[in-house]
Amino acid sequence: MDMWLGYLQLILEGAVVTVKLTVYGCLFALLVAFVAGLGRVLQLWWVRALATTYVEFFRGTSIFVQLFWAYYVLPLMGLTLSEMQAGVLALGLNVGAYGAEVVRGAIRAIGREQREACVALNLTRWQAMRHIILPQALVIMLPTFNNNAIELLKATAIVSLISLADMTFQAQVVRAQTGNTAVPFITILVLYFAMASVITAGIRFLERRLSRGLDGVRA
Repeated sequence: MDMWLGYLQLILEGAVVTVKLTVYGCLFALLVAFVAGLGRVLQLWWVRALATTYVEFFRGTSIFVQLFWAYYVLPLMGLTLSEMQAGVLALGLNVGAYGAEVVRGAIRAIGREQREACVALNLTRWQAMRHIILPQALVIMLPTFNNNAIELLKATAIVSLISLADMTFQAQVVRAQTGNTAVPFITILVLYFAMASVITAGIRFLERRLSRGLDGVRA
């Protein structure tokens, strides 16, 4: 029993690493998603081109290759990252590319009458985006952001390939030391599900809060 408690502690230590990766990765992905998503709806063609190139490249290439580039190739170019930094960079850029399309689609979904009202009120593009368009678009984005955040959580398992001691890495260590596969992997299965449930509950709460007072506006 004491042995298994020790192994459970090992997996829980890995869970802390997974949570850090998820939080940092989601924050970075959110920042990248808004920058690239807004870039795709700007009138400047070169900004749209840069944003589109980023989105298509990171959606069209493997996150495994992106992670290996961040950890093994960038040092050859003079930029050395820790395992955590490489993981956050790869996860954030990959999921951020999908998030950028969510941002773009949500902004485009706001009706023309809303934009015409902004013109009638003599609002600048920035004022219209900040005060009228984005508050409504954000509510539209949240359900898909929820999916993206959960996908990022699950994708954190790839960092075990660069020897970062997340849950999956620690479960592999326990399996190697005990010869038991079921217990460690059932444990991390439950932990992943619990973390995903927390993400879903948090975003649904945020969605309800932000939706207050907007139903009539969107209608």
